[in-house]
Amino acid sequence: MKIDVTRDTFQLAQVFTISRGSRTQAQVLTVRAHGVDITGWGECVPYARYDETLDSVTGQIAGLPEDLNRAALYDLLPAGAARNAVDCALWDLEAKTAGMRVWELAGLRAPGPEITAYTLSLDTPEKMRAQAAEHAFRPLLKIKLGTPDDMPRLEAVRAGAPDSTIIVDANEGWSAQVYAELAPHLVRLGVALVEQPLPAEDDDALLGMERPVPVCADESCHDRASLDGLKGKYDVINIKLDKTGGLTEALALRTAALEQGFDVMVGCMVGSSLAMAPATLVAQGARVVDLDGPLLLAEDRPEPLIFDDKGVHPPTAALWG
Repeated sequence: MKIDVTRDTFQLAQVFTISRGSRTQAQVLTVRAHGVDITGWGECVPYARYDETLDSVTGQIAGLPEDLNRAALYDLLPAGAARNAVDCALWDLEAKTAGMRVWELAGLRAPGPEITAYTLSLDTPEKMRAQAAEHAFRPLLKIKLGTPDDMPRLEAVRAGAPDSTIIVDANEGWSAQVYAELAPHLVRLGVALVEQPLPAEDDDALLGMERPVPVCADESCHDRASLDGLKGKYDVINIKLDKTGGLTEALALRTAALEQGFDVMVGCMVGSSLAMAPATLVAQGARVVDLDGPLLLAEDRPEPLIFDDKGVHPPTAALWG
């Protein structure tokens, strides 16, 4: 079997801003696992927050042996973007070789559509109110916060979309004191979930803290090894395949998290439909689904995922799995 890696760039529909910066493109790595006559593929998004670059992840994949399978992969690469793309490509290759769908191979029920969040870009309160009003038809909106001026933005979004459920992502931008001060206002404005309010290295401050709005671990949760350190701090964990290192670990993490009493959110980096496709299997029945990456793009893969009023639909075999 041969594995190759290519770099692909997808233009965004508009500038996308979070507290860490802005972007106009999604830069991804596409991995293809070539069998005798069949090729499986997967996508990953290297993330600087975890010291990943396009070059470093490409180098990790280039060092893999040719006699590779998913079981061996977990001893060769750590959790992260490189393992994710290879793992998903191997799942796709296995499914195509067997003439089955991935969920059948994994012993899962056939997946259906799931309502997904739509993320509003960080901007001035006036512009965020306009964004919210434009997307007020969507049942679930996500707001990127984590700045000193968060409350005017949140008030503006609620005014623009009075009937939508709102979740917020602070991207590690708050302190324990700021979160405690904001919590009553989050309740007042009907916020359903707060994602990673504190820096991962400082989240012990959440121990024993009242959480009137459920708190979700994102940067603090990567794979099953993370779970013991999250108890007493978080109510929900955000499963992203680029953090878990692939579908295999993502499914195992979901099972372990639910068994330990956590609720589950399934999220994504900004990538194409190919990156979201495996995550739709993990997202089945999740408390929160945030797989809106393709909705932020001006262009996408051939045979893209379908998004409609029922949510994000599972991929066709022509796309993945």
